[in-house]
Amino acid sequence: MSTSTETVFTYAAPALKFGRGAATEIGYDVRGWGARRVLLVTDPGVAAAGHPERVAEGLRARDLEVVVFDRTRVEPTDASLEEAVAFARAEGPFDAVVAVGGGSSIDTAKAVALLVTNPGELMDYVNAPIGKARAPEQPVLPLVAVPTTTGTGAESTTICVMDVLALKVKTGISHAALRPRLAVVDPSLSATQPPGVLAAAGMDILCHALESYTARWYGDFAAKQPEQRVPYCGSNPIADLWSERALGLLATAFRAAVRDAREGREDSEAAEQMALAATFAGLGFGNAGVHIPHANAYPVAGRVQDFRPADYPQHEAMVPHGMAVALTAPEAFRFTFDAAPERHLRAARLLDPAAPGADGPGLLPDVVARLMRDIGIPNGLAEVGYGAGDVGALVDGALQQQRLLATAPKEVTGDDLALIIGASLEHW
Repeated sequence: MSTSTETVFTYAAPALKFGRGAATEIGYDVRGWGARRVLLVTDPGVAAAGHPERVAEGLRARDLEVVVFDRTRVEPTDASLEEAVAFARAEGPFDAVVAVGGGSSIDTAKAVALLVTNPGELMDYVNAPIGKARAPEQPVLPLVAVPTTTGTGAESTTICVMDVLALKVKTGISHAALRPRLAVVDPSLSATQPPGVLAAAGMDILCHALESYTARWYGDFAAKQPEQRVPYCGSNPIADLWSERALGLLATAFRAAVRDAREGREDSEAAEQMALAATFAGLGFGNAGVHIPHANAYPVAGRVQDFRPADYPQHEAMVPHGMAVALTAPEAFRFTFDAAPERHLRAARLLDPAAPGADGPGLLPDVVARLMRDIGIPNGLAEVGYGAGDVGALVDGALQQQRLLATAPKEVTGDDLALIIGASLEHW
């Protein structure tokens, strides 16, 4: 059969183990793969909370040797990933990698799993045009991803994200081989998130669900040969189910979870629902893809000067990934509305069934902006240090994310991005 448009969509996901106490069982799973020696990747903050050591104890109880790398950088850079890879190459060989932490630890572990078994250096595998987009030649090490934040979806995806310091831009590696073999989502680990981290990471859940739900329909892409298909194939019937369910959970759990975190409650039922929403959204966008808000987030995070968010390490400036994604999301969804009005309206009603206002291009942006205000996300790009004079540089950075922009439901030009980013300096 010959056709000019795509007729096939793909779906893949890691094996999943969800529930309180799931993180104590990882030794059983990894030992079942025939592993004997494991690298555990984490960051100093998560290590201080004690979660990695409890996971390591479970691994050792199954007679596995564990080597710990605990110097993952929050918001990884090319330099921090290279440091982790050098450590793993020097301390190896390993049979498996276990990542315990947020998206930063999981993405660092993906780079390690790739580069300890494949030739070349980090930039060989980074997405074009920044890197060479080389495909792995050898199988990567099996990876167990154990998220301690609710939001990044890194435990489900084929993406490893980093800042390239010399270029002041965020980019990544994208290949199906990077998807973890096993995702272990244990809400008892994420229940200790401080409210600022929960709010930012939760906005990543929200945008994963909204962007994948409003992404270009898979059948609207040009027909591909099997070797041309990529993990992000556009919105599709299976990914839609996960995204809709995630939005429904966020409608009732997000504000409550942030409130519980502010009150110091570690038995929060809403926090457990957020973990489930993060899992569902990851299973959706890990196949459908994300688009404009994520493309904009890369330069927003990569070019930050002085902003230091509450509840994150204060020794250096940063815009957390989920916050960076959220800052242009309302205006991005205003721009994409006419490409799929019914999807934008349904998403808005799923997220806030009682939202005031008429059905139109402003409904979803208003719902998202109200949520951002309620949970303490900054009021636009100006609040994290950007002004009108920065719009051009942010547009240039976003335009480098063509892999993401191609998933948008309509064509996106530099002028379009300038309007979106300029209108995102302040939301309310």
